[in-house]
Amino acid sequence: MLKRFTLLFIFSTGMIYAQYTDEINSNRPGASIGAFAVGKGIIQFEGGFEYRKYKHEGYNYSTVDGTILFLSARWGFLSERLELTYQGCFMFDQLTNKIPSQDIVYKRKGFLENFLGIKYLIYDPFKKKKKVDFYSWKANNGFKLKHLIPAVSLTAGGNFIFGNNHPYPFGDVFDVLYRPIFFQNLNASTDKEPFLSLRAVLATQSHFLGTWVFVTNLIYDRYLTEQTAKSYILTLTHTFHPMWSVYLENEGFFSMRYNDQIFRAGAAFLFSDNIQIESSLGVNTNTRPGSLFVNLGVSYRLNFHKDFISAEEIQYKESKKEEKELKKTMKKNNKAERKRARKAKRI
Repeated sequence: MLKRFTLLFIFSTGMIYAQYTDEINSNRPGASIGAFAVGKGIIQFEGGFEYRKYKHEGYNYSTVDGTILFLSARWGFLSERLELTYQGCFMFDQLTNKIPSQDIVYKRKGFLENFLGIKYLIYDPFKKKKKVDFYSWKANNGFKLKHLIPAVSLTAGGNFIFGNNHPYPFGDVFDVLYRPIFFQNLNASTDKEPFLSLRAVLATQSHFLGTWVFVTNLIYDRYLTEQTAKSYILTLTHTFHPMWSVYLENEGFFSMRYNDQIFRAGAAFLFSDNIQIESSLGVNTNTRPGSLFVNLGVSYRLNFHKDFISAEEIQYKESKKEEKELKKTMKKNNKAERKRARKAKRI
């Protein structure tokens, strides 16, 4: 994942060139997004499926059993700092209403998330090349306060809801039970999520101690609706092997309908430079509803990246080439001069 493999690249080679790295940079398996874009010319897909189990104490322990198909598509374009991003979660579920004496079962499907936005890297602490000390391992890998200075990005875009009978307005899987059945038509307009709402995510990403990455997300969601939501995500990732990493994550939600804390843990495996496989497990602390999450996913990268060469680099390469040609000419002239000198002595 991005929070992991950029880390290895930065501290093993002593430099980073913008956001591009040799290995795939995925936001999975955590829910947070890293601060860095995928890199200009990169097209990346992050998808898989997740099983979710909900049980709501406030609705006589009614349950939701759902399977989610998730897909994220990311494209680095125009600049190393820019990324066009899509995030989608489509859910198939079965809601068992246990409020009446006889259980009522609903089978539903629809988008839990359908977001399109643009990420821009505001600040990159790794823009300058890190000098490597060839005589000290500690100097290259030891902790420094400046390593805590994070990269910062802003992602902004819109949530798009299709259809008049969206089963999960505002992400509420128990919406059909939100009001008593005899009052479903009262204030219906306030419970209907509009076609478009806005979301903004401020992301930071810090690298330290060579194998650790800390990512934070501050999220303001569903702006332009009457039920705006605020949330945060904190993700700590540790790489213990060039191919393996583990992570811990805490996510907090604050809205009119739903306040909760979710904790996740998982692992990712770098199958190849362009493929990552991951899995994770999550639980929450609330009982209205209580929930369990299990997911399995894969990330795949199409790499069309070309390194940007600045005018200064081009000029430097040309000057080095001219210097090499000049040395070659001087060497040839000196050789010819020595040959003439030897011939003059014989005469």
